[in-house]
Amino acid sequence: MAEPVYKRVLLKMSGEALQGSAPGGVDFGVVGGYADELAAAAAEGVQIGLVVGGGNIFRGASGLAGAPDRPTGDYMGMLATVINALALQAAIEARGVPTRVLSAIEMPPVAERYIRRRATRHLDKGRVVIFAAGTGNPFFTTDTAAALRASETGAEVLLKATKVDGVYDADPKKHPGAKRFDQLSYTEALARDLRVMDATAISLCRENGMPVIVFDMTRPGNIGRVLHGEPIGTLVKGG
Repeated sequence: MAEPVYKRVLLKMSGEALQGSAPGGVDFGVVGGYADELAAAAAEGVQIGLVVGGGNIFRGASGLAGAPDRPTGDYMGMLATVINALALQAAIEARGVPTRVLSAIEMPPVAERYIRRRATRHLDKGRVVIFAAGTGNPFFTTDTAAALRASETGAEVLLKATKVDGVYDADPKKHPGAKRFDQLSYTEALARDLRVMDATAISLCRENGMPVIVFDMTRPGNIGRVLHGEPIGTLVKGG
């Protein structure tokens, strides 16, 4: 079997990817399927960092009557990502792969404090590192956290896992004739507002030359396919 083409990657998952068909919460059957693929990748020697969102547990409700202000809502979302990180940790370790959860917000009983050198050392030792609590700051998304952690830890590529098979020029669910891009530049993604990731995340990737592959993680085996260099999804790089 061919070797993976990447040695170190950062995988960005949405919180919604963990909830399965029922809205909200964590479906451990679904999480287990992802954990199987991640464990197989780790067994091949791929060093894996994960950033997971928290939208399955809490989404900001700014502007609604009685809702918290934006900073408070963002901190609540950060705590939701910690719950998801612990769920992923449990599932991956159940498959015999050592993990570490590193949180941008200090919470010693459940996670280590994020320190860049500590994170890279864990990756060097073959541990799956799950980055929780975003950047630790309000007004920044988990997309931006993924771009930041990928750059900090020397990842070769940022893998943006979604429910569609790449980036389109329109919503393919609403527009059957929408065109899927095989490759885009960072500048084109920003100029056309294609919502690959938020603008801050894409700009950070552009500044650091971090390629992004947007792919469908719901199709079984796709994590392995993208790690082995199969041309699935949309590659964002250059310009």
